[in-house]
Amino acid sequence: MSIGGNIDAVQNRINAACMRVGRDASEVTLLCVSKTKPLSDLQEAYKAGARVFAENKVQELTQKMPEMPEDIDWHLIGHLQTNKVKYIIGKVALIHSVDSLHLAEEINKQAEKAGCVQKILIEINVAGEDSKFGTSDMEKNAELIRNVSELPNVKLMGLMTIAPYVEDPEENRIYFRTLKEFLYSDAIRGYFPERPILSMGMTGDFEVAVEEGATHVRVGTGIFGDRDYGIK
Repeated sequence: MSIGGNIDAVQNRINAACMRVGRDASEVTLLCVSKTKPLSDLQEAYKAGARVFAENKVQELTQKMPEMPEDIDWHLIGHLQTNKVKYIIGKVALIHSVDSLHLAEEINKQAEKAGCVQKILIEINVAGEDSKFGTSDMEKNAELIRNVSELPNVKLMGLMTIAPYVEDPEENRIYFRTLKEFLYSDAIRGYFPERPILSMGMTGDFEVAVEEGATHVRVGTGIFGDRDYGIK
């Protein structure tokens, strides 16, 4: 199937998941995760109607961005090092992977220099995996959110998580549900917009994530095929 056909197929699965739980499909944004993919693939996705793209690495994002149309919303979903922050501030619609106050403070500093307010998500390691960034300690997460909320050039938009890789996506339902419950808990609810973002779910489990309240799903392999890690 073509990239455009894959996008349509994923969107149809999102629509079906929304119908199953009585959600409006317009509440869910599909992010085309284009990491390691050549520009020709991104251009094909764009021609098929995609306008929201996500990259894991700053270098790859900044290389692709000037080569693509200006009406694209770019999202950074991978781990962000503080020394790379300055390259993307004001250029990306949303940073999904803020996992520390130190990083948030650097984003705030660079956003102030750029004269903008940068929208971000707090990354929560719901499953407590050692290989993932963030923490599963919700008291620490709540403290982080309270501290980040005081930074004037950062706007908290919601939460993100990367669920474990599993054969059965149902195994990740508990993690998606836990993240949504935390987002709407009394401890942090007041720090986010009226309609906060829940970035959760990838190629293997996005339908379950949508059923549990995801507003943004990050799909790469399901759209572009297997990744080529030989691309630098």
